[in-house]
Amino acid sequence: MSYDSDNIFAKILRGEIPSEKLYEDEDTFVFMDIMPRADGHCLVIPKTPARNMLDASDEQLTACLRTVRRMGHALMRAFDAGGVTVQQFNEAPGGQEVFHLHYHVLPRHEGVSLRPPGQMAEMEVLKAQAEKIRAALAETA
Repeated sequence: MSYDSDNIFAKILRGEIPSEKLYEDEDTFVFMDIMPRADGHCLVIPKTPARNMLDASDEQLTACLRTVRRMGHALMRAFDAGGVTVQQFNEAPGGQEVFHLHYHVLPRHEGVSLRPPGQMAEMEVLKAQAEKIRAALAETA
């Protein structure tokens, strides 16, 4: 399978589709998931093309996981969470829907289940959550 440069995350990286950006560095970009399964659910992606982890370079994987860890700490602080769930899917049979490498990072609380997939969030709610996350990131910068 080849990388499709017109996937939605590639369009977000090029600024063709808006996103609620949380963090970026030289190699990665982080933004809010518009169909969150938990408050603070965000996505970490590499800035360079990779269909998924099966064809990503070691450098892309390392950069993404470094950012996933950073976001995990920030999400736990921002939402007073007891832990985080990290999800990553590869190819359609593996659950992948957008074919640009991405990691879901979700703050988790004891006894609170994830919401069902596919429910759009209100943009004002996402923006308020994003502010909390950016503030938590700034505390450790």
